[in-house]
Amino acid sequence: MRAHRLLTASLATYAVVAVAALEVDLPISARSDEVESDSTAVVYDAARPLLVGNDGGASTGGFRLFDLDGGTLLPEVKHETPGRTKLVATVYGIGEKDLVVTIAQPDSYFRLYDAATAEQMGGPVARTLGDWSALCAWKSQSSGEQYLYLFGKHQAVHFLLRGRNDTIEIVEIQTFDTPVEASSCAISLSAQSVYFSGDDDAFVYTFDAAESTAVPQISVLGEADDDITGLATYIGIDSDYLLVAQEDSIAVYNTSFALQGSMKLSGDEDIEIQGLNVYQAPMQNYSAGVVTYAIESDAGKGFAVSSLGTAFNELGLEINTAYDPRKAANSSTPIRAQCNFNGFRLNCTLCSCFAGFEGAHCASFTCRNDCSARGVCVDANLCECDEGWGGLYCAFKVVEPVAETDANGGDGDDPAIWISPIDKSKSRIITTTKSEEGAGFGVFDLSGKKLQTIEAGEPNNVDVIYNFQAGNRTVDLVYAACRADNTLCLFEMTANGTLQAIAGGTQPTKDDYDVYGSCVYRSRKTGKQYLFVNAKTAEYLQFELTWVDEALHTTLVRNFTGGSGGQVEGCVSDEANGWVIIGEEPHALWRYGAEPDDDSTEGIIIGEVGDGHMYADVEGVTLVEGATADQGFIIVSQQGVSAYNVYRRAAPHEYVETFTIYENVEKGIDGVTNTDGIAAVGAALGDAFPNGLIVTHDDANQLPEGGTSDEASFKLVSLGDVLGKELMQEVDRNWDPRAS
Repeated sequence: MRAHRLLTASLATYAVVAVAALEVDLPISARSDEVESDSTAVVYDAARPLLVGNDGGASTGGFRLFDLDGGTLLPEVKHETPGRTKLVATVYGIGEKDLVVTIAQPDSYFRLYDAATAEQMGGPVARTLGDWSALCAWKSQSSGEQYLYLFGKHQAVHFLLRGRNDTIEIVEIQTFDTPVEASSCAISLSAQSVYFSGDDDAFVYTFDAAESTAVPQISVLGEADDDITGLATYIGIDSDYLLVAQEDSIAVYNTSFALQGSMKLSGDEDIEIQGLNVYQAPMQNYSAGVVTYAIESDAGKGFAVSSLGTAFNELGLEINTAYDPRKAANSSTPIRAQCNFNGFRLNCTLCSCFAGFEGAHCASFTCRNDCSARGVCVDANLCECDEGWGGLYCAFKVVEPVAETDANGGDGDDPAIWISPIDKSKSRIITTTKSEEGAGFGVFDLSGKKLQTIEAGEPNNVDVIYNFQAGNRTVDLVYAACRADNTLCLFEMTANGTLQAIAGGTQPTKDDYDVYGSCVYRSRKTGKQYLFVNAKTAEYLQFELTWVDEALHTTLVRNFTGGSGGQVEGCVSDEANGWVIIGEEPHALWRYGAEPDDDSTEGIIIGEVGDGHMYADVEGVTLVEGATADQGFIIVSQQGVSAYNVYRRAAPHEYVETFTIYENVEKGIDGVTNTDGIAAVGAALGDAFPNGLIVTHDDANQLPEGGTSDEASFKLVSLGDVLGKELMQEVDRNWDPRAS
C-alpha cells in the first residue's frame, strides 16, 4: 500500500506536465468503409504495406486487409471469415513467412494466415477457451524467437510461436494473473517491457518481456489524463515512444512515462478510437509512416490512419523510418535440445519447462487437473475427453440443443419463458434484441417458431411478472431495461401469448443513469411488486411497481452497490427466500436480501471466479424452482468458457456441476458460444419439454450450410438432459408461477 501511495504521488507530477504539454493536430488521412472494428495490426511490405483490421460482425466476422498506401479510401485487399473476431496481430519470419494471427470468438482457436496472400497456414491451432480482449506479438531481440501475449479476464497467457517439423505451432509457456482485464497492449523493444491497460482505466501497467517461465512482476507505469482506449509503441533509434489513445487524442510518452506531447484527431465529429498500431517505414503517400486505429465517429465505424510526419515534427519527436520488425540479434536461443525444445535452458543442467511439460529435461507431457478424470491426456495440456464430457480439460458435461429459435434481430442478449395459464404446451419464449437494428422483443413458441416481434428501445435483460393487479384486471407483464433511452420498459402479455402495449409502459430511472441488466421480485411478506435495474457501475435501483390513475407507476425505494463494484448485469430473484441473486461479471455470483429494507452493505458469495468452478464473465442467471424453498437450482452462464454452472438453491449453495452446449449434428443446430442470458423452468411444458426447459443466448448463430447469420438465435435444451434423473427429483415439475 505504501508503494502505491508513493507511485500515485509521483503521477501527480505527470499530470502537471500534461497540462503544459504541446497538443498538435492529427488529421484523419484515410479510412475504410463501414466495419465492426476493434483492433489493428500492420504488415511491413515495401511493395504493398497492409493494414490488418478485425471484423466483429456476426456473418462477416474475421479480418480484413487494406492497402495502407492506397488513397483516402482504404482499398480492401482481402476479407477472411473464420468467425466473429476481436483481435489481430502480425509476426515475422516464421517458417520464412510473415503471418497474420487471429483468434475467433466462436471457437477460441488461433488461426494463422500468410500475410502476403491471406492463405490460411494449416488448420486452427491451440484452442484457448476464454473471452480475450488484447493480443500482442514480441520478437526477442536477443534470440529472435517469436512470442505472443494474450490478455483476458484478469489473466494473460504467454505463448511461443514457432515453425517446427514443417508445421507452425503455438505453445503455451505460462498463464498468469493480471490486476485488470486488459483492453489493449503494446511492447517496447528498447525497454524490453510489455504495457497494458484496462477498460475505464487511466493506468498503464507493465512487466518485463522475458524468455522465462517465472511469473512476471506487474507494476503501474503511470496514469494518463483520461481513460485509455488503446496503446501502441513507436520503435525509436535509441528509445521507444508509448502512444496512448484517449477517446479522440493520442498522447505520446517516453518509456519512463514522461509526456512528450499529444495529437488531437480531426476530420470528423464525435471521434472515438481504439486498437492502435504503427507503420513506421516510408510509403509513397506517407514518408514518415502512419498510426492506424479502429474508429467510431459521425461518419460510422471502421478503420483509419493518420500520417505521423507533421505531428511528430511539431512535437519535436525523433522519426525512425528505418525500423524493420524482421530484424533481431538472433544470437542465442534459450530453447534448446537439452530441454527437448519444450522449455528454457537455465544453465548446463537445468531446464524450466513450458506449461504442460515436466521432467528434468521437459521430456514428458501432462494435462491440467489430469483431464478431470474424464479423458486421456494426449499432449501438453491437451485432453481427449470421454463421451459426454468436454470444455476445459473435460470438466464440463456436454448436452445438445433440441431446438433453436428462428433467427431474429441483430445482437440478442437474454430470454424469458412465459408459462401459459391455459395450456403449458402453449407457453412462449421471449427474447431481446439490444442492438439498434431490430431492437425490441421476439416471441416464439416452444418449437422455436417466431410468432411476433414488437419494437422497444434496445432492451437488454427480460423477465416475466405474473398476476399483476392493473385496476380491476389481473395481467401478466414483460419487463426489461431499455438502453436506448435509459428507461424501464413494460408490456402486457395476453392470455393467448401475445405482447401488447400497456399504459405507463415506459418508466424513468434517474438522471445520469445508464441502464444495463434487470430482474423482478414480488414480496411474499407484503405482496408488493418490485423492479430491479442495474448500471455497469454496479449501482442497483429498486422500484416499487404500482397501478395509479389507470397506468403503471414506479417509485424508487432503494439503491445500493452490488458485489465488489465491478460490472454487473444478470440477476434473478428467489421470492420464496426473499433474495435477489446478481452476477458481477469479472468476479462472482452474489446473494442479497430483496426487500427494500434489507441490509445491502454486504452480500454473500455463491460462487467466485478462480474458485476452481467459476469463470468470467459471469452473465445470465436463472432459478429453477423446487417444491419447497430449500429445493431447486441456480444456473449461471459463464461467457468466457461458453459454459454454465449449477448450484443448489439452498444455502450454502453447493456447487453441483458445469455443463456446456455442443452442436446437435443430427438436427443441424450449432452449439452455444460466448453465451449471455439464460432462462429455465422445471415445469413440464407438454410433450415438447416434459422435463423442463432451458433457453440460452448464442452469440454466433452458425448455419448448417456454413457461415454465420447476421440475426441471433436462442438455443432450447431439456432441463432433464442437464440435471439427470436423480437431480430432477428436486425440481417442481408442476410449478405454477401464478399460484406462488
